[in-house]
Amino acid sequence: MKTDIHSHILPALDDGAISLENSIELICAMKSWGFERITCTPHINALYRNTPDSINRAFELLKNEAENRGIDIQLRMSAEYRLVPETWPHVIENKWLMPIEDRLILMELPISKPQEMGWIKPLDEFKRIITMGLTPVLPHPERYFYLSEKELMKYVEAGVKIQCNYGSFAGLYGSEAQRNAEHIKNLGIISYYGTDMHNMLYVKTIGDWFRQGNPIAELEIR
Repeated sequence: MKTDIHSHILPALDDGAISLENSIELICAMKSWGFERITCTPHINALYRNTPDSINRAFELLKNEAENRGIDIQLRMSAEYRLVPETWPHVIENKWLMPIEDRLILMELPISKPQEMGWIKPLDEFKRIITMGLTPVLPHPERYFYLSEKELMKYVEAGVKIQCNYGSFAGLYGSEAQRNAEHIKNLGIISYYGTDMHNMLYVKTIGDWFRQGNPIAELEIR
């Protein structure tokens, strides 16, 4: 199934969709590309302190609106968990993990400031999730310019799956992220791709890339 496991399309929860109408616009664009299922993964981080309750409310609102408009696409609910002291310990303590496809957990690092992780050691947290019978997924490592290939491979060897963004290959985040994405692809370690959908700029850039003949990856849980 053509599934997106990483999107920020729930209305007014983070830096993604700003309204219900905007959410519908994004969904319609993704459906037109060929996606059959979208997993909504709003941020849980220091700035956007979402909880399963707040996510569920926005999810039900969007799901009902899509159904009322006859938009035939499957929607699922999860989150993108950032490994920062402000929220990650609360996620674990309160059992806020909402696995994608019953197994995958998106665990992101700070985009540009690794010091924001404080005392948290990513490898330890990845291993913690594995002991729970779940699979940690590191989203868009091509955008963590401070992350060395050696460290990335340590994560992979420990059992972390890698998810790169379609937008990175399309140049959405600049030339360095694009080069990094191609290099990670050449390493053969990408398990999943995602839109990381946020707004209409993503629609234009990723849509153009798909129209150039680049395919949507079929989801295979591994």
